[in-house]
Amino acid sequence: MEHDHGSGVRSGGGRSGPGLVVAVDGPGGSGKSTVAKAIARRLGLRYLDTGAMYRAVTQLALEQRIDLEDPQAVAELAERAVLTSGTDPDGPTISVNQVRVDAEIRTRAVTNAVSAVSAVAVVRRRLVGQQQQIITGAVDTSGGIVVEGRDIGSVVAPDAPVKVFLTASTEVRALRRSRELGEKGVDDVARTLAELGRRDELDSTRKVDPLQAAPDAIVVDSSGMSVDEVVAEVLRHIAAAGFAAAIPGSAP
Repeated sequence: MEHDHGSGVRSGGGRSGPGLVVAVDGPGGSGKSTVAKAIARRLGLRYLDTGAMYRAVTQLALEQRIDLEDPQAVAELAERAVLTSGTDPDGPTISVNQVRVDAEIRTRAVTNAVSAVSAVAVVRRRLVGQQQQIITGAVDTSGGIVVEGRDIGSVVAPDAPVKVFLTASTEVRALRRSRELGEKGVDDVARTLAELGRRDELDSTRKVDPLQAAPDAIVVDSSGMSVDEVVAEVLRHIAAAGFAAAIPGSAP
């Protein structure tokens, strides 16, 4: 594993010293990426999309025609793959074996296959360890990091001082995801709605690290909220957690 900000390891990948770790979890289409990057930019922190790492392994598996129903084959592929995550919120990147795959991992084929790959216990253990290294490195060298995914607050960074579980209605999420894919037709949205429902079911019922809100996470339903409103809500919780000084323009 390679990344661009340190390589120290601490149990749980949580806070170290004055560093801030913000965990943003939630299902697909809930607005995690947009909100997490906005928070990171606002606070001058690093940013990590853990889902991109699972997507990168999935894209490689599809490219190499690995049987996704064969956990051992998928696990061996993940063990061999060298992932490199760039953590600049203005231009996050993901590479596999030194090849950038930022666009390739966002295809519908990868989206529909990633749940099978992310359910493999060996894959999760490997990637969680790498994610914790990135978090520790960012805390040590850059003041902190905003991390988004599906198990950040519950597994990857259980000691994070700020945990947000961002959600929205399935219909709203389907519309958002269809727009991301450049699709506007009613049939496209209906297909996306069905695919989101299927992925929600797979991710929330898998045996290893299922999608769920951490007990101490703040649940934010973004269905009727603008991005700015969601960001403001998260910033309020960051201030309440004792990090008001990290927020530009905050009252002393």
